[in-house]
Amino acid sequence: MIKIEHTVFALPFALSGLILALPKLPDAMTVLYTTLAFAGARAAAMTLNRLIDSEIDARNPRTNDRAIPQGRIKKGHALFGAIASFAIMLAAASQLPSLCLQLSPIAIGWLSFYSFTKRFTWLCHIVLGIALGGAALGGWVAAGGELTMAAPWVLALAVTTWVAGFDIIYACQDVSFDQNEKLHSIPARFGVGTALLISRALHVVTVGSLFALSQLLHLGIAYWVGLFLVTGMLMYEHSIVKKDDLSRVNAAFFTVNGVVSILVFLTILIDKVIAVSNN
Repeated sequence: MIKIEHTVFALPFALSGLILALPKLPDAMTVLYTTLAFAGARAAAMTLNRLIDSEIDARNPRTNDRAIPQGRIKKGHALFGAIASFAIMLAAASQLPSLCLQLSPIAIGWLSFYSFTKRFTWLCHIVLGIALGGAALGGWVAAGGELTMAAPWVLALAVTTWVAGFDIIYACQDVSFDQNEKLHSIPARFGVGTALLISRALHVVTVGSLFALSQLLHLGIAYWVGLFLVTGMLMYEHSIVKKDDLSRVNAAFFTVNGVVSILVFLTILIDKVIAVSNN
């Protein structure tokens, strides 16, 4: 029911926050518990999303073959899976700095809330972006970092606008269905052409935020190479999706954005390894 791509999108940013918050590389157990906490949270959020939207998915030709509408997974089992996944998140968070566990109720509340937002606001894409932007903040806190400095918030802004931008592209597939069902999205509210322009604007903010992050943390050449490649990938993403041709949305959504998140993480990791070795 939950694709591994859904976790691959944002886990690298959680780990990026973990790496950037420390003057050295994190220890293996911190990485393990951070990964478990994030994977648990993401699995719970996606399961709740499938559960909350199951009736809508059953009416949508694009999604009516999903596991819950088809009866392959019962709603009660899905709910148990979501609760178990949140339990894993909490157990892992308890092994990290105390602030992680203290902030967990906010994370659970937001991850449970975002699936309802398309019923009443076209800002639902931003709400989803904030949910995943919180992963970067979570990684930063897991390293013992404080959220009083600008850098973690700039990283979270980059993730928020990146996710919101590609979620708008994905939502273009359902514009007619959303309008008929009176569901809210930027494509349904403003049309596909304008939605794609808004997505591009958000991704400009993403690149600008990643640039600002390099200035705040004095990141090195490896990060700059990554930023150049990420900019190119985002430009490519927007070049293959047109308002009158959405046939390559899945390539833009899954392939390109999976590469973007991994690229950012790898270049941050390489940059940190180089900085540690030079010290």
